Amino acid sequence: QVQLVESGGGLVQAGGSLRLSCAASGMIFDKSDFTWYRQAPGKQRELIARISPVGSDSYYADSVRGRFTISRDNFMHRGYLQMNNLKFEDTGVYYCNLIPWRDWGQGTQVTVSS
Repeated sequence: QVQLVESGGGLVQAGGSLRLSCAASGMIFDKSDFTWYRQAPGKQRELIARISPVGSDSYYADSVRGRFTISRDNFMHRGYLQMNNLKFEDTGVYYCNLIPWRDWGQGTQVTVSS
């Protein structure tokens, strides 16, 4: 069964940190780019970070560059997003996926209080 399960979200004060995890099952994980998306309230889902299959290349949206770090563990079929110096505008539901997209998971809610 193809499945992506996000975890690690929560409520945090501005300036705090969270580490999101993504567990992938039922798919070939180590041959595809791995990504994190964010959907803020009332906005479309946006790509915020992407990492190549072996982790040699990464991309970050301007809004998170320098604060977030994407990583992956191909052996465990897991991906991660370390989020530091969180801001109020980082609030939203965070989703992981591969490229090409698989079925979306439920996401994990991140709420940053100002």
